[in-house]
Amino acid sequence: MQRRTFVQSSLAALPLVAGFSAPNFTDRPTKGFKIPAGEGRLHGHLQLKGVNANILDLKVSGNDTNGDLAIFEQTSLSPGRGTPLHIHLYQDEIFTVLAGEYYFQVGDDKHRLSTGDSIFLPRQVPHAWTQVSPTGKMQVTLQPAGKLEEFFVTMAGLKTEPTPVEIARIFAACDMQVVGPPLKVD
Repeated sequence: MQRRTFVQSSLAALPLVAGFSAPNFTDRPTKGFKIPAGEGRLHGHLQLKGVNANILDLKVSGNDTNGDLAIFEQTSLSPGRGTPLHIHLYQDEIFTVLAGEYYFQVGDDKHRLSTGDSIFLPRQVPHAWTQVSPTGKMQVTLQPAGKLEEFFVTMAGLKTEPTPVEIARIFAACDMQVVGPPLKVD
């Protein structure tokens, strides 16, 4: 790029920079924290009902990050089960497989993931996953945090297995939309 073009394009962006306000970090913690292996930071182990019977441990809450980020560790105990095809309206998700094998759909693309693999699921793109191996473990990162923590607490607090209509209602209350059935392993 020629210097003149670079300078002109840089100057054109100045009004955008001038309107940018720095994020407010005053409500953020000022100390780090450790979460031991096999434990959750809040809520204890969340044993889900409905979409699967997995255990979720909250590692970093949206409350810890002013809503910027949430991280969960999922111990997968439901071979052949996973999530219905759904959309997160406001969050991107990243899954990293720590153990086991999973099958994911993102839009029209399907992927098999095994230990060490990661996958990015952009907001507003339909996605689902199914556990392939007998057991497994994944780290789930959401940005921004959104209401997934609330979703997991709600699903773990159910007294009975929810119907598909109840599951769709809980998804919707947590800014997600069910758009199709669970993913079948090919």
